[in-house]
Amino acid sequence: MSAKRPREGPSLFTAAGLEQDAPRPLADKLRPRSLADVVGQDRILGPDGALTRMLETRTLGSLIFWGPPGTGKTTVARLLADATELEFEQISAVFSGVADLKKVFDAARARREVGRGTLLFVDEVHRFNRAQQDSFLPVMEDGTVVLVGATTENPSFELNAALLSRARVLVFQSLDAEAIEKLFARAEEVEGRKLPLDADARASLVRMADGDGRAALTLVEEVWRAAREGEVFNADELQDVLQRRAPIYDKSADGHYNLISALHKSVRGSDPDAALYYLARMLDAGEDPLYLARRIVRMAIEDIGLADPQALIVANAAKDAYDFLGSPEGELAIAQAVIYVATAPKSNAAYTAFGAAKRVAKEHGSLLPPKHILNSPTRLMQDEGYGAGYEYDHDTAEGFSGQNYFPDQLERQTFYDPPERGFEREIRKRLDYWAKLRSGKKT
Repeated sequence: MSAKRPREGPSLFTAAGLEQDAPRPLADKLRPRSLADVVGQDRILGPDGALTRMLETRTLGSLIFWGPPGTGKTTVARLLADATELEFEQISAVFSGVADLKKVFDAARARREVGRGTLLFVDEVHRFNRAQQDSFLPVMEDGTVVLVGATTENPSFELNAALLSRARVLVFQSLDAEAIEKLFARAEEVEGRKLPLDADARASLVRMADGDGRAALTLVEEVWRAAREGEVFNADELQDVLQRRAPIYDKSADGHYNLISALHKSVRGSDPDAALYYLARMLDAGEDPLYLARRIVRMAIEDIGLADPQALIVANAAKDAYDFLGSPEGELAIAQAVIYVATAPKSNAAYTAFGAAKRVAKEHGSLLPPKHILNSPTRLMQDEGYGAGYEYDHDTAEGFSGQNYFPDQLERQTFYDPPERGFEREIRKRLDYWAKLRSGKKT
């Protein structure tokens, strides 16, 4: 029996005397060989980008890459290691525990003793618990590793403050249409064939990628597998072949902001039908329903306020109902909340009042409250006049003392001016009544 021939390369095999490429996914074939080949991240890799400036010094600090999937976080980390001549070590927080971390740290210390540095790339770093995150601190501080963590979640909420203070956060953006088109062009160049799509279908495929470069190249492979000889798909045929709809808008770009603005203004304009239309469009495009629920809570606060105090309760309940039921059942709760806030009486009086109060507070933030409304728990404070002359409102006939509560150096201010709409009509009556009482006490 003859001995097996040794493998001649990681991606080669021998058959019938010919060396051929082993099957490789398109995303692997097109993996960038240098940072200049990375598309869609000009903010950090462009001529004036943060990483470009960092690499000009040939030094690298610990980093957190924050961004959606398929935007190049892993690739950039690997290329950074090459550019700075650091040993690249990769682990995933999903599959690694304390024992794995100890092995990685020990290996990095051994390299350091012979003058070699380590770039430790931690995928999904937010999945590590607080104690595990703390274990990185000593090896970051003494230079044993340069940590590059990748996360799809907001680092401010998911990572320890101590870890964040030792690392710089760089934001990776979803790939725009131009970047996705560059990937398509590269794929066509590498494969030596054009995508069998007309212009509308190609634009639809860009939207299907939804800003994810890896997904874009997977879709390209699916298209080539599906197309028969000489076949060219239009947009409708493409959706049928891939069994996938193109998003109606890009959740991370202008379409997202345009539609949420349209939804908000439809609610403010008391048009429940238009509001439901934009809500349905956003849900159909794959928008996070909890994001929409949070925005409806904001609408209840900003545009309805105390004209209907129930609006905030209804909006919050819809958010909780969706969180409990999920899709699609919970979407109806959000739709009901949209109808409620759209048909509720509108007032931005509380919103405006708070803004005015913040401006005055910022300008006169050093003034002390008047002494008569301050507590006086000590004899010294009593001697200084703290609490002297305070009238207990419940002891008055009207339950209203009419005293001044603003600092002595500041004239009485009026921030809240409720309109004659909804429940605020009743609040207006109370305020007018108290103003009359106050005026009578002055005379």
